[in-house]
Amino acid sequence: MRQLIAGNWKMHGLSDQLPEIELMAACVASRPLHADVLLCVPATLISRAVQVAAGRLPMGGEDCHAEASGSFTGDVSAEMLKDAGATTVIVGHSERRRLHQETDAVVAAKALAGFRAGLSIIVCIGETQEQRSNGRALTSCASQLAGSLFSAPSKPAVTAIAYEPLWAIGSGHPPSSEQVTEMHQHIRSCLMTQFGGFGSAIRILYGGSVTSDNAAEILSIPEVGGLLIGGASLKADKFDAILGLTDR
Repeated sequence: MRQLIAGNWKMHGLSDQLPEIELMAACVASRPLHADVLLCVPATLISRAVQVAAGRLPMGGEDCHAEASGSFTGDVSAEMLKDAGATTVIVGHSERRRLHQETDAVVAAKALAGFRAGLSIIVCIGETQEQRSNGRALTSCASQLAGSLFSAPSKPAVTAIAYEPLWAIGSGHPPSSEQVTEMHQHIRSCLMTQFGGFGSAIRILYGGSVTSDNAAEILSIPEVGGLLIGGASLKADKFDAILGLTDR
């Protein structure tokens, strides 16, 4: 299975950064890659980013509402993301769960909305420092996973799971290879239990303080199906440095 390298710009990016996206797209097109690549940007940039990327770099959204339309001032539906040119949407990011009190049920509803709109889905899960310190990292993530997923009639509708340990995000201190391996193996086991053989086709990404300095080690872990990259995806040179590691 090809790994997926996905950038997440979060609440960054104005029109003057479109040339950066164009440069990223050029980097992707400049050499054969052994991974799929995706850039998730704010909804305000998607349509213009799609234009400058010119088919070389797929764009995704960072969140969506669970409803297709309605009286939800300020929200963006999955259909709107699709209409703007997005191919994928992230749901359940730790910042959404923490800052907007999004529950597993809300995340599952958003994932379903994205699926119905024809988008690929990345569902994020992860444990807090307290949960890890108390020995509840595996059970906490398993609970989030079970509550945040749904099944289409014949197969899981989620494209990827992104494991993001909350205590590592933005800290500059990612977990050890042993911790990542243990968690990704546990997530795979949960997916196989829930979806049977289909669970083996869902990529499990790692996200949390990913840089070009540690990406190679993380990508070398057999259980890691790719990366969800935050700050290092904002600049073409940093993003390209990580993409280059997939050629090894």
